[in-house]
Amino acid sequence: MSDVFRVLLTDLPWGDSEIERSGLEPLGVEVIEASDDGEDALVGLADGVDAIATCWARVTDRVIAAAPDCRLIARMGIGLDNIDVTSATKRGVPVTNVPDYCVEEVADHTIALTFAHLRGVGFYHLQTKRGEYDLQAGPEMHRLSTMTLGLIGLGRIGQAVARRAEAFGFTVIAHTPSGESRGTGCRMVDLETLLRESDVISLHAPLTDATKHLIDGAALGEIKRSAYLVNTSRGGLIDHEALEAALASGRIAGAALDVFEPEPPDLDASLFRDDRVIATPHAAFVSVESLVELRTRVAQQIAAVLSGERPENVVNPDVYGD
Repeated sequence: MSDVFRVLLTDLPWGDSEIERSGLEPLGVEVIEASDDGEDALVGLADGVDAIATCWARVTDRVIAAAPDCRLIARMGIGLDNIDVTSATKRGVPVTNVPDYCVEEVADHTIALTFAHLRGVGFYHLQTKRGEYDLQAGPEMHRLSTMTLGLIGLGRIGQAVARRAEAFGFTVIAHTPSGESRGTGCRMVDLETLLRESDVISLHAPLTDATKHLIDGAALGEIKRSAYLVNTSRGGLIDHEALEAALASGRIAGAALDVFEPEPPDLDASLFRDDRVIATPHAAFVSVESLVELRTRVAQQIAAVLSGERPENVVNPDVYGD
């Protein structure tokens, strides 16, 4: 491998690049850390780089055009909505992701958020920390085996959530565009049926033009007033203004959100002052093990491309003539 390759790390939400450097620098790769993940800053750093690795920073058409030598854009995560994959494909640049590194973590986090509402953990925690020790003040609670969990999306994470939920006694139903149960045994329903029947609605769909604001005012108007909404997928799946309005009118019992639009969100918004909203800072994917796996595999993808090999998990195989 040549000693002149350069790799741009657009953002480091884990605080350092030690794992990436340990996998690439012994191969003679110069690792460049962006101190600003804005488009202008990335454009200024992109010229002459051989690969770009991004977690949450946006790799736009303009950034890709500014990197004519780029051989790979590696998403340090699963979703691809922050990368202009169409632009990369037109320029013959493969794009990769790591679609299975945090399945267990996100599924566990989804169940944790669900239980935080259904068992009153979030509410009672806030009340008790405020000096209010009052059992009667809590939300109405029901046995889990009497409740229906509706999954919008049934990929790896949705399937893992279904397995966990069934173990706790939930009835699990699901909606996907294909209507395929993917071996889960879940009853597949249309979206309207899922919204009407579910006591908890959990989002596990990718963010696309078709799914943006899938949960809007009309969708929220279909659900039970006693239902909870859980989102560990992408913030843009929910119209947050519509959610705020639904909470204000008592149209929904509560929400548990790990993802937002935008990120980071405005924490002064009424959504975050509402005790019926449980929020975590896009933390569902995190564990020591998941981050080591993610970062190691991205470094391996980059090393493969710079060695003239095809990396794993190419999401635009057209660039290889497939």
